[in-house]
Amino acid sequence: MRVVLLGTAAGGGLPQWNCVCALCTAARDGRLPSRTRECAAITGNGRDWWLLNTSPDLRVQLTTTPALWPDQGARSIALRGVLLTDGEAHHVAGLAELCGTAGLKVYAPPPVRAALGPARAALDRYTPWEWADSLADEGFVLAGGLVVTAHPVGARIPPYVPARAPAPPGPWATAYRVEDLASGGVLVYAPCVGDPSPALDDLCAGADCVLLDGAAFPASDTEAADRRTPARPDVAQATSDPLPGTGPDDPRRIPTRLSHTSPLLDPRSPVHARLTGLGAEVLPDGTELEL
Repeated sequence: MRVVLLGTAAGGGLPQWNCVCALCTAARDGRLPSRTRECAAITGNGRDWWLLNTSPDLRVQLTTTPALWPDQGARSIALRGVLLTDGEAHHVAGLAELCGTAGLKVYAPPPVRAALGPARAALDRYTPWEWADSLADEGFVLAGGLVVTAHPVGARIPPYVPARAPAPPGPWATAYRVEDLASGGVLVYAPCVGDPSPALDDLCAGADCVLLDGAAFPASDTEAADRRTPARPDVAQATSDPLPGTGPDDPRRIPTRLSHTSPLLDPRSPVHARLTGLGAEVLPDGTELEL
């Protein structure tokens, strides 16, 4: 299985266009690498690719990833579809960039599919897509030899869902476990989980690699902004707190959806040193992994 980290930042990207914090300024000045909003691509055979979420930066991400370029055929592409973990705006906005692309299949949790009803109708007027339930009991198989199961990890309702209307029942946020039938490699993709839980630990412990919500790591936004002593106890204890998925056979743990103020973005920060010392890997956009 090949995994490309198309983007690794949270909803504002890095630098965030309207922010003058230390990290955004460093990224603008070229002292830190810029990051696009979180999204990834996976394949089991190098020919059939699937997106994990669709960021607002998707066009740039696709055009800078040669594996996802069209081949010599007219508008021939390797993209087969999308797996949405949740309904957050910065995870679904990139669907508009795929408008008119024939033959795509989009997996999402039922409440997300319901909330996207108007958008789905608009997109299908260009070229109909197949919209599928990601929480099907037995999971599903993707072209390319990847077996996927979705696991509920949160119930946060996106702000754009009208408060006056009854929201579709959850779960609203899921993690995907993706297994390569050929290699046996297992990826857990969980970019929107909030607080860690025993269930998430169990899911991560059975994987070779975990792409995990940066907010689930014990780090502080405040420290990045002012470079003073961390205000939260969890930061001070970061050298002893276990990371999600820690166990006898630890997977690779890679934070994604990193806030533009997260100290994990700065290799010089104490929090970055603590977390990488515990085994986390803070990787740039465009990194490719093989499992």
